[in-house]
Amino acid sequence: MIKIPFNLARLLLLSLSVLPSVQASDYVIDTEGGHAYIQFKISHLGFSWLTGRFNRFSGTFSYDENDPSSADIEVVIDTASIDTNHAERDRHLRDEDFLHVDAFPEARFVSSSYEERGEGKAQLIGELTLRGVTRPIQVEVEHVGAGTDPWGGYRRGFSGSARLVLAEFGITKYLGDAAKTMELSLGIEGIRKKSQHSPRKPGGLRLR
Repeated sequence: MIKIPFNLARLLLLSLSVLPSVQASDYVIDTEGGHAYIQFKISHLGFSWLTGRFNRFSGTFSYDENDPSSADIEVVIDTASIDTNHAERDRHLRDEDFLHVDAFPEARFVSSSYEERGEGKAQLIGELTLRGVTRPIQVEVEHVGAGTDPWGGYRRGFSGSARLVLAEFGITKYLGDAAKTMELSLGIEGIRKKSQHSPRKPGGLRLR
């Protein structure tokens, strides 16, 4: 049996104890590069879909491949950036009948749990604050992939979908029976923060 000197053994153990967890990482959503989106659609009188997007938002998330359930995310949306490709309609959507952006310039989502469902699918649960009202929602998530990029960074991406009952957020005017719910579609690509050299505190997928 090979004997390791006591001092060397202590040094090895100390080195192992301070090695960073390379899997537990924090990411910034790449909105500047245009690699993220928040889109929506809502029925127009039951005849067609009205589609749109929010052009300005930001966030961060954390994800640990060894412990996906610790993932968490937080996203902040500039509600005035709503864009349905129709200027007059967008002005109406910004007023107090709908988003009331003067009083509530931001919407925010903060996750509370992340549960894997297999084959890259997961369910993300959290609270959405919209128009000053906070309600729980669930997001069906797919982990798209992760890896190094051509510029020396490391990226990870997800897509997701959710359904909102607009009346729960105080939006009730001019909707009609066919437009009581809004479907969200989102995609995020995060760039891993470069300062990943010390172990993270417990917690998971954060969008800020």
